[in-house]
Amino acid sequence: MPQPLPASALRIALIDDDSGMITVLDRRFAANRWDSQVIGYAADPEQLTALKLHALIVNPAITGLGYIEWVAERLPGLALLVCSRAAPVADRVRGLRAGADDWITKPCHPDELVARIEAVLRRRRAGELPDANEIVTAGELAIRPDRFDAYANGTAATLSRKEYELLAQLAGAGGRVLEREDIYQRVWGYTMARGDRSVDVFVRKLRQKLEAISPEWRYVHTHFGVGYRFAAERTDGTVPDPAPAPAVTLRPEPAPGAAHPTPRGAARRTLSV
Repeated sequence: MPQPLPASALRIALIDDDSGMITVLDRRFAANRWDSQVIGYAADPEQLTALKLHALIVNPAITGLGYIEWVAERLPGLALLVCSRAAPVADRVRGLRAGADDWITKPCHPDELVARIEAVLRRRRAGELPDANEIVTAGELAIRPDRFDAYANGTAATLSRKEYELLAQLAGAGGRVLEREDIYQRVWGYTMARGDRSVDVFVRKLRQKLEAISPEWRYVHTHFGVGYRFAAERTDGTVPDPAPAPAVTLRPEPAPGAAHPTPRGAARRTLSV
């Protein structure tokens, strides 16, 4: 089992067995004063969490493509990059849609890989997601950045990484309509290809999960031909109560279906509707 890394500015783990690349990258990371560790197998999320990583670089020849989605779902705050020999377009698309932030093809220059890691982390900061201690409430909904999920009356929506990021971007837009291309750039991190329907597909999934926990409210609204807007509106057409949503009950290790409370000291921000 990999050992936790000492605290430093940036912590990187590499799942690969390419000794030549590992040696070069180790020197390059050290020159940047980054801590790095090589893992020769598909480590589970608990092991990765113990390392307190900022970024994980994965070779799918070792882990399989399914591992990318598995990690992305369980560790949504972790920057995830794939570094692989030349792969079919279908594999690269699958990996990126599963949650990878970037896909780099070997052989690659170490400076390019370093630059791509920095770019991914920069994009995540530029996403302007709410602070990890700030809970955004609207209607019955409490959007929890500390848990990458949303709750209504103590019930979790169980959002995937991309679903949460989509919700956070819409909720953080202050009631403005976000164009599909803008949403794609913010959530996926690169320009949307013509005909790509990923935003619409993920909006549909997000709506289904929010309606399941808060059926009397609608939160994501379509502006046809343009994009989407976030606002808490009751389905019966009545004027929403401006009062904040009830606090979510959170316990350190909640049982399935248990309530989730606001952590001590967490801020709460209520969106006007």
